[in-house]
Amino acid sequence: MADLYIGLISGTSMDGIDAVVVSFEDSGVQIRETHIEPYPRALRNSLLTAIRLPMEREPDESGELHRLVGISFRDAVNAVIAKCGGDTVQIKAIGSHGQTLRHQPDADPPFSLQIGDASIIARDTNITTVANFRQADIDAGGQGAPLTPPFHDYLFRSAIKNRVVLNIGGIANITVLPSAGSPITGFDTGPGNTLMDNWIREQLGMDFDELGAWAAQGQVIDNVLHDFLGDAYFKQQPPKSTGFEYFNRSWLNRRDVSQYRAVDVQATLCELTARTIASAIHSHADHTNEVFVCGGGVHNAELMRRLVSNLGDVAIDNTHSAGLDPDWVEAVAFAWLAMRTLNGQTGNLPSVTGASHKVVLGAIHSP
Repeated sequence: MADLYIGLISGTSMDGIDAVVVSFEDSGVQIRETHIEPYPRALRNSLLTAIRLPMEREPDESGELHRLVGISFRDAVNAVIAKCGGDTVQIKAIGSHGQTLRHQPDADPPFSLQIGDASIIARDTNITTVANFRQADIDAGGQGAPLTPPFHDYLFRSAIKNRVVLNIGGIANITVLPSAGSPITGFDTGPGNTLMDNWIREQLGMDFDELGAWAAQGQVIDNVLHDFLGDAYFKQQPPKSTGFEYFNRSWLNRRDVSQYRAVDVQATLCELTARTIASAIHSHADHTNEVFVCGGGVHNAELMRRLVSNLGDVAIDNTHSAGLDPDWVEAVAFAWLAMRTLNGQTGNLPSVTGASHKVVLGAIHSP
């Protein structure tokens, strides 16, 4: 029977941890069980404050958050194992992405900080845990992101069609999968859900715009959208990556939107995400036949409608039609990367991240 791996990730919404038990077989990916472990409300609030006010965080608080997130990740593992009947014999390893607090690949020195103490996960589950996936690529001169394109290549590449895999989390990123052996490319296109989530949280006290219903009620503010689209990041050539360190409330504060209806600002932010994704695909993957979408943004009906409008004749669907539930692609990818790390196989793509060479990713924590 095939070895099982567990993948763990928490995105920029910081609402909880996605945990998946999966095997990798000749027939492709087989998901055995899934679980979402919500963060305790107090911990989530502390995490949101930590990313919003990074310079005000005390060292003791950082250490405490690292441990508390590790405990939540451990609880996610225990819960998903319980759903599988509690048997851990076949589980070879856990791949834990952790919780990103800061991503600064262009700093001097460059770094990407994911918290969630992997030693707690390994010790309390008695399962080898691989974590800190991004730093090895950064040490090789890369951006440390995105790291999922090699997995997209493994699962979604077609011999006859040019495909793009689009992940819409807090930040949106694309993987360009040419059909005929050309190098794979990919990069962060800019904001996915993060600006919309931030705005609706501030205006309505909601964590996210369910189905994009609020954005659908508004009208795009053309001059504000034009100002947004003038940001230097959108003109920057890949390799490139970004995060909520850049696209956040402070970014929005630099553009005066106070004179407009809040619902129209939301509609404009939704169009910004759709427009920048489509522009990236048209500029860097202009022969694309199919776009497969994954991540939380796939459930935003208004965003998907705007994507279809901006992409024109390009076929767009979610990754379920290509073999994997769109809600679990990222978690499965880090289970796959953990498998490669244990096998001594490289996990990055220099054509994506800009690293000087391929490297084995992650640090291995033994039980």
